[in-house]
Amino acid sequence: MELWNHTSLSDFILLGLFSYSRNDLFLFSLVLLASAVALLGNSLFLLLIQANRHLHTPMYFFLSQLSVMDLIVMSSVVPKMAVNFLSGSKSISRGACATQIFLVVMVTGAECFLLAVMAYDRYAAVCHPLRYPVLMNWKACSLLTVASWMVGVSDSVIDVGVVFSFPYCGSLEVDHFFCEVPALLRLSCADTSLFEDLIYACCVVMLLLPLVVIVASYTQVLTAVIRMPSTEGKQKALTTCSFHLAVVGIYYGGAMFSYMQRASSRTPVGDRATSIFYTILTPMLNPLIYSLRNREITRALRKMLDRWGVQACLPF
Repeated sequence: MELWNHTSLSDFILLGLFSYSRNDLFLFSLVLLASAVALLGNSLFLLLIQANRHLHTPMYFFLSQLSVMDLIVMSSVVPKMAVNFLSGSKSISRGACATQIFLVVMVTGAECFLLAVMAYDRYAAVCHPLRYPVLMNWKACSLLTVASWMVGVSDSVIDVGVVFSFPYCGSLEVDHFFCEVPALLRLSCADTSLFEDLIYACCVVMLLLPLVVIVASYTQVLTAVIRMPSTEGKQKALTTCSFHLAVVGIYYGGAMFSYMQRASSRTPVGDRATSIFYTILTPMLNPLIYSLRNREITRALRKMLDRWGVQACLPF
């Protein structure tokens, strides 16, 4: 309970991402615009999947979970950053700080394994189409999704518990725009090197294990696609898989740069840059990537717009 007692503990100070110069005001506006696009895109994507029964398939179920994850990580970071910037107040309570760490770590860990599940789903659909309804029934999809979330929750509980067990007796100025584990550990007046090494090892395992599944799955998928006699079948399989591979590339590009670095080689500037990538840019790009040239999504969008009496002027 001490963690949530705001009166007995000093608040942290988030130094933030922007100053109040003209250029930074413009950049802040771009961040808000990107966040609004991410919020609208992911919310619309979830609405389309829920409203259209043709999208009630394992692939779109997993995509809906990805959208939920993107919304959680964005909403845990951007509102507080915007309020602090607009109000001029940079403080954040330890309870709110712990909440940010919990949500961000939970989502990044869960997303890692969800991407592996999505790769296995494409493998089952392309390589074993006749057994696909059995391999990826709703019970299997639910269990795989819950397992992904539980991995993220377990990781986040451990991180929050250990991070706030360290004493913070010096400066409480966090050189970041939200509470991130490495930024807080720099402020501790205890030796955190063992925990930092454990975080590094854990991140390597949590990134590489799903990556092995993803690479193995898509190796089998590409082999099966090459052997397909139908050109249309090849194109459909490659189009569907290319969307997922694009998201995997974006996620792992930022994650490896952010988490597979030793604490000694990390810098506050680098941490802020990669954090923008996975808290704002990735949630904005994911629904755009999966909607691009996706006929099922565009048909569902047309149907929804027609139901609302809006003339759809979609070019595809």
